[in-house]
Amino acid sequence: MAGARHAEVAGAGLGGLAASIALAQRGWTVRVHERSAELRMFGAGIWLWENGLRSLDALGVLKEAVQHARPIESLKAVDQDGKVLMHRKFGALDRLLIPPRADLYDALIARATDLGVDIRTEAAAVDATADGGLTTVDGEFEADLVVVADGAFSRLRDSLLLGKRLEYLDEGYTRLLIPRRPEDPPTEIIEHWSGSRRLLYDPCTDDLNYVCLCCNVDDDRGRDVPVDKESWVESFPHLGGIIERIDEIGRWDRALRVTCRSWSRGRAVLVGDAAHAQPPNLGQGANLTFQNVLSLAEFLDRSSDVPTALRRWEESERPLTDHIQRWTDIYGRVASAWPERLSHRRGQVLELASRVPWVDRQLNKAARHVPLGYAPDRTGTAATTPSHE
Repeated sequence: MAGARHAEVAGAGLGGLAASIALAQRGWTVRVHERSAELRMFGAGIWLWENGLRSLDALGVLKEAVQHARPIESLKAVDQDGKVLMHRKFGALDRLLIPPRADLYDALIARATDLGVDIRTEAAAVDATADGGLTTVDGEFEADLVVVADGAFSRLRDSLLLGKRLEYLDEGYTRLLIPRRPEDPPTEIIEHWSGSRRLLYDPCTDDLNYVCLCCNVDDDRGRDVPVDKESWVESFPHLGGIIERIDEIGRWDRALRVTCRSWSRGRAVLVGDAAHAQPPNLGQGANLTFQNVLSLAEFLDRSSDVPTALRRWEESERPLTDHIQRWTDIYGRVASAWPERLSHRRGQVLELASRVPWVDRQLNKAARHVPLGYAPDRTGTAATTPSHE
């Protein structure tokens, strides 16, 4: 396309690919530089709330991304005595689906390829500049826009002097896929609490469940890899049938949070974990990434002046992202940062708070947000939800 603007993207993870698609759909030429030798997605399942599903719909990947995901009808948290502390139901316009991360990643790769995005592997980015320059191991590149999507530990964020804080938190997570059995809850997510530990059970596909084990950094047995099944059964004896199915080695990841001075400088912009990494307590990290890059492309469409568009985009999108970062931290503190002797008091706090409409609105503010750039009349798949009759 003559006169098309060009973007160089550092990182072919979820954020980098989503940004590439959003730009390519609007006529940009896009080249992506990925440091790994192949495009692979590590991890287990991924929570896709309504805001994320709408964003993926606008990017043209929704159907493929969630084709194997089971519909989620409800979510609840229960304490060590089986008491329900929080309960939420989902409907056709307030959805949550949990596909395997690999399905989502493959859908993004296929869509980017179809749009002509040039994806280069073994091409680690080493420097970015505010005037649209990107340096990789393959050479120097110039663009109208440089998209920095190289993760929470972004070296390019530092080269642009955009970072403010990278904070390690006091909890971490082991996330795994296990075989599904007929007796498993088919459409309900259950977050089990016991002391400072949590075990999150998620229906994923007809063949797999997604399990997340959460514990404090000082819990040596809890963060053992391979998983110390005996220790986790001691905490959740009624879940032995789930824990015994864990056979992946997995990995334990410490929670962290990234805060930036700004998301952009000149013609360079941060997206995804490079801009706003957060603990997964509310399952919104990827969803915010998708809605933010969709909005980014929309703001760039409205102005030929890239720095101005980037500033206006951040003014529009950052307040909600900052809000969710705060509330995912609050949830994590309520869930894990209590002495064992006060665990029952913790349950009372969550049970009471979950009944307050204002708290519900704060926790679900992003999930109920309609992303800028989402137009169901154009995409035509807004109500897509897999059927498992």
